Amino acid sequence: MEVSKLVLTQDGSFTLLHPTTGEHYHSTFGAIQESEHIFIRAGLEAVANLDRINILEIGLGTGLNAMLSMKWAADHEKLVSYHGVEACPPDPEQLQLLNYSEILDMDDHLLSQFYSTQLEQNLSPYFQFQWFHQKYEDVKFVANYYNLIYFDAFSPEVQPEMWSKEGFEKLYKLLKKGGILTTYSCKGTVKRALKAAGFIIEKLPGPPGKREFLRARVPC
Repeated sequence: MEVSKLVLTQDGSFTLLHPTTGEHYHSTFGAIQESEHIFIRAGLEAVANLDRINILEIGLGTGLNAMLSMKWAADHEKLVSYHGVEACPPDPEQLQLLNYSEILDMDDHLLSQFYSTQLEQNLSPYFQFQWFHQKYEDVKFVANYYNLIYFDAFSPEVQPEMWSKEGFEKLYKLLKKGGILTTYSCKGTVKRALKAAGFIIEKLPGPPGKREFLRARVPC
């Protein structure tokens, strides 16, 4: 079986190149830099006023977004409940090669812990985590539960079914009023699908190497 290739990005953090899709899990301009910009600052910090934050990630991938969210929760002493959906997780041996733990000064085994069980885990006093080993359209989620969705699937060119109006309509129903969905894509087809699903969208300045990205909201 082909495995992903380890790639060093411009901020010194690694990403993986997927052997089938031919796409990187994170930006080659900076894996940590991109995730912090799009998902933490534009997503998590936008709901930081809440006492408890329920997050759903579509495309758990390497676990970087979850790791950054866990660090943020500890730094801000905020309770975060995090659900990550990933049907095809990376090879465990490759996860061990990623240098996120070293850069972020976190547990070396954290990435493998994310994929160690599908049961809910209390990984810290502020971070509850559960992995769903399914396609997101097959998971039975609770409606009106999440405050924030990280939408981090592979691109619309590679996984067009993931970026459809129907898919976003399902995610819309999972978010509470005022809930946020943030994603790296700013393609016209994605904007139209989000709008058709009922979201209010805004384009935000992107991280290095990317001009813009999207943040979408459920009306209050």
